[in-house]
Amino acid sequence: MKEFRYFYAPGLPDDLTLPEEEALHCVRVLRLGAGDPVMLTDGKGKIYEGEITVASPRQCLFRTTSVREQEKDWCGHLHLAMAPTKNNDRTEWLAEKATEIGFDELTFLHCRFSERKCVKPERFEKILISAMKQSHKAYKPVLNDMVDFQDFIKRDFPGQKFIAHCYDESDIDGSCNEKEYSDKRMDGGKAFLADVLRPDEDALVMIGPEGDFSVEEVRAAISQGFQPISLGRSRLRTETAALVAVHLMNLGHAK
Repeated sequence: MKEFRYFYAPGLPDDLTLPEEEALHCVRVLRLGAGDPVMLTDGKGKIYEGEITVASPRQCLFRTTSVREQEKDWCGHLHLAMAPTKNNDRTEWLAEKATEIGFDELTFLHCRFSERKCVKPERFEKILISAMKQSHKAYKPVLNDMVDFQDFIKRDFPGQKFIAHCYDESDIDGSCNEKEYSDKRMDGGKAFLADVLRPDEDALVMIGPEGDFSVEEVRAAISQGFQPISLGRSRLRTETAALVAVHLMNLGHAK
């Protein structure tokens, strides 16, 4: 079976022109020309079969021959909110791999211990688009602007809300004055995410920065209805924790 290249054409079905960067890749890199077949997606769930009609490095026109709706492999709306890592490459890696697995929305958080105060949304949009095409998906995750943690937790979210952190319950409720780490469970006594996910509800998971959320942030999130959860007994890097969260949400909502 011939492997077709996927292209992102967000203007479909009305705009039959590839965006400039997509056109450049199509014509100059892949050397496709008029008459060549292509697969296209609008990033909103539809896949189009088409054929190039005009090919130039800065303008590539096509016509569509058929269209179909791609059903997601998961139920509901899966939302990851995370503090970007100091090393931006790690966050970019996460965005790519999470898109390949499958989720719906990505929000970057500015937390008390955040070392990265801003991200370049244009760069992440390109990564999400590339990963969507590479994995033959028709849904591009929604990318939101960075938001302050305290503002984010006050927003309405129609589903389950979770916060993954490394503290014990005694750290959060203030019942423990001394840190006896040797006696503490690595999961802090919190419920494992996979055990509390309800597949019939949307899901949001928050992941903190390298220094974790502050105790005050965890308490504030709990007061806004977020449930503390564990991602296992291993201590995970921020980007690894985020990917584990996406994978567990995807598996927990699999059709």
